[in-house]
Amino acid sequence: MIPNRSHCIRIESTSFAQLRELCIFKLYKTRRNSKSFLSLFCHWPSLEEYTIKATGHLAVASALLSLAVFTAASEEKPAINAQQALQKLQEGNARFVQEKAIHPHQSAERRAEVVSGQNPFAVILGCSDSRVPPEITFDQGIGDLFVVRTAGQVVDEVALGSIEYAVEHLGVPLVVVLGHDMCGAVKATIAGGEASGHIGSLVAAINPAVERARKKGKEEQLLNNSIDENVRMIALELRSSEPLLSRLVKEGKLEIVGARYRLDSGRVEILQ
Repeated sequence: MIPNRSHCIRIESTSFAQLRELCIFKLYKTRRNSKSFLSLFCHWPSLEEYTIKATGHLAVASALLSLAVFTAASEEKPAINAQQALQKLQEGNARFVQEKAIHPHQSAERRAEVVSGQNPFAVILGCSDSRVPPEITFDQGIGDLFVVRTAGQVVDEVALGSIEYAVEHLGVPLVVVLGHDMCGAVKATIAGGEASGHIGSLVAAINPAVERARKKGKEEQLLNNSIDENVRMIALELRSSEPLLSRLVKEGKLEIVGARYRLDSGRVEILQ
């Protein structure tokens, strides 16, 4: 809202023109939907004709510039590649295992920083199991990870769309499919029998991995082998998912890896 002219003094027009151009440039670099804020400056050609209170004009100008810079920073895609993202996860997991977690990005300042946007560096497709919380396991904080969790990390249309959103819209370069020891969904599939309610959909999705594991190993290793096969098959499914994920993988813009969380040690192992 423009201040009342009767209580204002004139500010040099060149200062406003430069401020406006700088703000527009910062917003343009984000290539995001900051249309309302951008429109404000684009359609304010006569801003220099207005005046601002003498006691507050520097604060207002500073606030406008800060808002432009903050908006740009909050919506930029992460400046990190898949290998760097994976290394960051592994370093965080090492801290967690060694009980040297630093609990980053969990302050009030961080909460304020991510109000206008998010820049996660990795997608974690994990199991809903309460023993495997990704932000704790990888020692990360608010806005660091884009987490999708289902029982047995089963992928349906909603989960796939969520992953595609993170990869396409937020520019996340890495997807980790995270299985874990003693997975209840895999155990239920191995047990067989009639599954109640909608649990049957989980069993049906995981059963191909169990059957493949059954052909490859001994019965006493069926659970462990099935857990790994399930992770590998889901990772393969994502890599070949048309039209988005498979294209980004081929272009080298996205990596999808499988991993397994060890309940006893807390260590995350990358599956080959």
